[in-house]
Amino acid sequence: MKIEEQITIAALAAVKELYGTEVPETMIQLQKTRSDFEGNLTLVTFPLLKTSRKKPEDTAQELGEYLKKNCQAVADFNVVKGFLNLVIAQAAWTGLLNDINADEKFGEKRVTDESPLVMIEYSSPNTNKPLHLGHVRNNLLGWSLAQIMEANGNKVVKTNIVNDRGIHICKSMLAWLKWGNGITPEQAGKKGDHLIGDFYVLFDKHFKEECKQLQEQYEKEGLTADEAKEKAEQESPLMKETRDMLVKWEANDPEIRALWEKMNNWVYAGFDETYKAMGVGFDKIYYESNTYLVGKKKVEEGLEKGLFIRKEDNSVWADLTNEGLDQKLLLRKDGTSVYMTQDIGTAEMRFNDFPIDKMIYVVGNEQNYHFQVLSILLDRLGFKWGKDLVHFSYGMVELPNGKMKSREGTVVDADELVASMIENAKSLSEDKVNKLEGITEEEKNEIARIVGMGALKYFILKVDARKNMLFNPEESIDFNGNTGPFIQYTYARIRSILRKAEAQNIILPALLNDDAPLNEKEIALIQKLNDFGAAVAQAGIDYSPSGIANYCYELTKEFNQFYHDYSILNADTEAEKITRLVIAKNVAKVIKNGMALLGIEVPERM
Repeated sequence: MKIEEQITIAALAAVKELYGTEVPETMIQLQKTRSDFEGNLTLVTFPLLKTSRKKPEDTAQELGEYLKKNCQAVADFNVVKGFLNLVIAQAAWTGLLNDINADEKFGEKRVTDESPLVMIEYSSPNTNKPLHLGHVRNNLLGWSLAQIMEANGNKVVKTNIVNDRGIHICKSMLAWLKWGNGITPEQAGKKGDHLIGDFYVLFDKHFKEECKQLQEQYEKEGLTADEAKEKAEQESPLMKETRDMLVKWEANDPEIRALWEKMNNWVYAGFDETYKAMGVGFDKIYYESNTYLVGKKKVEEGLEKGLFIRKEDNSVWADLTNEGLDQKLLLRKDGTSVYMTQDIGTAEMRFNDFPIDKMIYVVGNEQNYHFQVLSILLDRLGFKWGKDLVHFSYGMVELPNGKMKSREGTVVDADELVASMIENAKSLSEDKVNKLEGITEEEKNEIARIVGMGALKYFILKVDARKNMLFNPEESIDFNGNTGPFIQYTYARIRSILRKAEAQNIILPALLNDDAPLNEKEIALIQKLNDFGAAVAQAGIDYSPSGIANYCYELTKEFNQFYHDYSILNADTEAEKITRLVIAKNVAKVIKNGMALLGIEVPERM
């Protein structure tokens, strides 16, 4: 039984015996004792004063005397105003360490057949361009959130909705037809998503040139600059061809559909490579080309039930004025769908595929209003989780030179970013890696991959997801401070110590004796290890990978302070050596498990 649980049970019994009243468990409030006071845990007595009808100091004194006498976990106590500071018995710390040591997944809850099912949507790429830095943050947040929700005892289904249709897709298709000369990814020596992205940028270049010429012509004819610009964009032959292509696609034109399928498959192959490099994946992928039709049908059903309204121009709307919002377009006057229609269709397909208890959408904060509306609409349409859907709203990734623009080709490409992070890690860790005896070039490359990706992932995930962030590759790969490589290096150092212990034929016991020697810093480390479960639970409540990242850093920092002050393999006594090895082993275990919740690997050597 955990120390906190022992004390809580004993404190409830104390209140009943001392004051003749049973109180709820929530009134027993325990927290870490402040570093400037003696003790490990502090019981706050203020919630109990109505029951005791005594001063805070007197209440704390009486409870302290009872706990010292009746609770084995409490060795001593002191009272500071209304706070009861408890000194935990050494045997209790040893028992806690034994519990941590016995559980390979300490701090995480097991998933059972009765566990609720949480579906998490993330990534949501468009098939007209490769993934960029913004997608990297989205994918890393989504993957980490899935691991955290599972660690909190939920079944998790990871899904992706691919935006594979629409005018933007047709732009790339038309550009390829006009200027591609039938080129394939293999012929170009490029990933398919990069090749298609090039044609999207090329379309925009030609479109702008065309519009510029038309605008000059219209201005000469007497239109204002704004009028001429608007008319040029409407009358652009390129844009007209693109719209015609979209109409043909909607009409299932076999030639256009075949081209669309071929080019999208090139993109999917490219996406798969990027996802694999990032270490993320999905249990189920949905495609807008399928879901929008289901969405249109669902909207029509809602219209028949009086949930929506059809206006004179034949467009369909949801009236949200009773919810303090405006009216939301669901179907255009020509019957074509909008993004909201697609999301309704996707929800319908997912609900038919899985018994969803909670739905989490990982989408940027520019879509806050969209998901506020979607929640209301899904609730109206009868989805049990609609009202309580979670929009995991995150801030944008910003660059030193401003925002990214896909049409202009000024994005930070995900593949280039991953490759550069690994290359930087290889360069920076060359001296450290070279010191390892007998390491192959392949092993060096693998360490560089783990460190580079760890640096990237940790730098992004340690930031509160709700905030915009400035990405700085140089800062992320530092081997000191609050970085992924710092934590990875500490893990590798501990694993090295454990290998040396094994080489010396030191066998660690499954259970330490109650009288195992513990100093204050070792107790602090055990207490920090014990906090992992609370960190995992809180990260699940807050949907916060940054909470796990911060915990891993604090644990790592605390271990390094301990290791600076105390030798492990050269401890004064054999008992101290064994105890410290068991502590170190479990610090490494919790670091590895905590970093895994962020999708970060840790190297055995570094």
